[in-house]
Parts: sequence; C-alpha cells; structure tokens
Amino acid sequence: MDNEQQNQNQQPNSADTSTNQNQKTEREVIVSELVESVIRRAPMDAAGLLNKHDDEALVQVLEAVEPSLSMKILSYLPEQRQSEIASDITEQLANRWTLNQQYETGSVGRVMQKPIAVFHYDQTVKETISRIRELTKTALPTYVYVIDDVEQFYGVVVMRDLMLADADQLLTEIMLRDPFSLNAETSITDAMQAVVHRHYPVYPVCDELNRLIGLVPGYTLFEEHRVELISRPGRMVGVEQGETINTPWRTCLKFRHPWLQLNLLTAFMAALVVGLFEETIQQVVVLAAFLPVLAGQSGNTGCQSLAVTLRGLTLGEFAELNMGAIVKKEAVLGCANGFLVGIIAASAMFFYASAKGGNAELLALVVLVAMIGSCVLSGVTGVIVPMALKKVGADPVTASSIFVTTATDVCSMGLLLALASALI
Repeated sequence: MDNEQQNQNQQPNSADTSTNQNQKTEREVIVSELVESVIRRAPMDAAGLLNKHDDEALVQVLEAVEPSLSMKILSYLPEQRQSEIASDITEQLANRWTLNQQYETGSVGRVMQKPIAVFHYDQTVKETISRIRELTKTALPTYVYVIDDVEQFYGVVVMRDLMLADADQLLTEIMLRDPFSLNAETSITDAMQAVVHRHYPVYPVCDELNRLIGLVPGYTLFEEHRVELISRPGRMVGVEQGETINTPWRTCLKFRHPWLQLNLLTAFMAALVVGLFEETIQQVVVLAAFLPVLAGQSGNTGCQSLAVTLRGLTLGEFAELNMGAIVKKEAVLGCANGFLVGIIAASAMFFYASAKGGNAELLALVVLVAMIGSCVLSGVTGVIVPMALKKVGADPVTASSIFVTTATDVCSMGLLLALASALI
C-alpha cells in the first residue's frame, strides 16, 4: 500500500519533468528559428523582430549570432529594452557593447570584436602553444598578438612561425615588429582604403595610445563597406541605409517623405524660372517643346559628374588631386558633350521651327548655345555641390542629387529662355 502511494506521488513529478523537457525543446526550436531569421535580415529589421519576444529568447539569440551582428542589433533596440536585458546578457557581451558604443556609428570601433590570443612579449613558445590549445576550445585564433609591459601593441606572430620555432624561444624573437593596425576611431571607408592592398583575414584595432582593444575580421570590413556603397544610390533620393524591403511602410515614410518635400520646394524654383519668361514662350511656342530636352540632357550630364565625384570621395581620390583641375576638366567635358548633343538638338529645332514658320536659324543657334552652357554648368555643379556639402559637415550622398537636379533644371531652362528673350 505504501509502495502504491509512493508510485502515485512520483507520477506527477515525472509528468512535470516531461513537460519541462518539452518546453525546453520548444524554446530551443523557437530560438533556433529566430537565429536563422535574424541572420537573413538587416540589423534594424532583426531588432524589430526580436523586440517582440521575451528577454530570455532575445538574449539567447544575441549570444548565438556573431558578436558584430549582436552589436548592430543592440544598437537598434529601444533604449528601455537595452536597459532591461543589460543584466541578462553575458558580462563579455555587455562589456564589449559598452566599449563599442563609445565610438561613432560607421567607425571601426563599432564593429570590432574582443581580442583573443594576446600574449606578453617575454612568454616562451611552449607557454604560448599550451595556452592556445586551451583557447581553441571556445575560439579559433588566426594570429598571436604580442603586447609590451604597458599593454601597447608590439608585434604579431604567424601560426606557422610559432609551430616551427623552438620551444624555449621568446615571442619577441619570432614576432613581426611594428605590425599594421587600425585605429578604433577610423571610419569604415578610410579603413577600407588602408587595407585594400592588405588581404589579411583579421586586423588588430588599437586606441589612441596604441593599446590593443579589439579585432576586426576582413570580411566584416568588406561587408560594412559593401552595405555603405549599396546604400549610397538610395540615400541620393532619400532612401536610408537601414531600409530594406522588409521595413514597415510607416518607417519608410518617415525616412523618405522629408526629402520629397525638399525636392518639391526646389522644383518650384524651376517652375518660377519658366514663369518669368511666360511672354517669351507665348511669342515663340516652339521653345516649350525643347525645354524637357534641354533639362534632360543637362540633368544627365550633372548626374554623371556627381556619380564620379561621389565615387572619388568614397575611394579617397580627391586627397591626391587639385580641386581646380577637376572642375576645369568637368567644364571642358561638359562643353564637348554639350556641343555634340547640341548639334543634334539644334538641327531638330531648325527643322521643327521651319515647319512652324518661325525664325529657324536663330532658334537653332539659341538651342546650341543653351545646350553647351547648361552642360558646362551641370558638369561643374556635379563636382562643387558634393564637395561643398562635405566641407560644411553634411553627407554629400544624402542631398547632392536634389541640389544638382534643381541647379541643372534652373540653369538649362533659364539659359534657353533668357537667350531667346534677348535675341528674338
């Protein structure tokens, strides 16, 4: 009787254990699915997805994905949620998050990982190999990083040299002195320029005192730079870097709409120019047909110049060139292009005006001169606008296209109508 009662008492415990195991399995499945979903999403969208789940699931996912991705997702979470999970995330992730947040967005410091395989210069090869064997249980070091007595970055040891060295040799005897490193405050763009000819799998990151504070895998730099380059065309028309096809429409509206309002305001400037020459258009109606042609050609010239300038800014080419020479080159190029397309446009105007009974020769000349002048101005504007925006501290990618388009429309149509008003 006592045995039966004891068995009955044990049955609920077994059921509870089975329920807990099922719950644990279900939790693991949810976290696994979230990890796969997060990896495929942009960091901002991943943060929005994880923010809908409880703290436990959120923390488990952050610790399961790569540290650099965890840092990005954390940065997009609401501040209140960041505070709520601060005590739950591992000390290592919390410390890394705090350190990385000290650096500006788009800098190397924001994407660096914890340095591993860091040793003092007077340690022996035998001691180093023994410790690396322990490290490989949780990480996979690529290089051995050597520091001095004040923890400054001193040298690098390649694994091959470490394996072939004598056991009693010191690291200072086999290390590469004065190794290349990145500064944590360096922008991703500048870092890419520095490593473009150095194809290392991992780059050490130092602070202003040359202390080793992190590592950045080469693929992380290229990934960050690729995202930056891909986002530039969108940002030229008001599409933010963090926006993807999965971004909610309300967020997209917040990103895009202000730029459309600015574009509308600048479009009114072009309309005002046309309105000033209303009498001229009424007298010479054929001019109205060529306004879109002129605006389209000059606009395309300005966009070509703008694209080359933005690429030059991205690759750091302007540091080696004279600004005056670049503007002069675009002016000459605009003149040549304007003359070649102007000949075709002037011929079309000549035949069109002849059929309408207008002053065909003079109108053709007006179109030719206006085309040359507008292409020169638009080419020069494509260089000056982004450079001016950068000089005043604004992002040249975000607003350049709007100002360049406005300038080309105003100059092209204004020049055509002003010449027609003066000569006809």
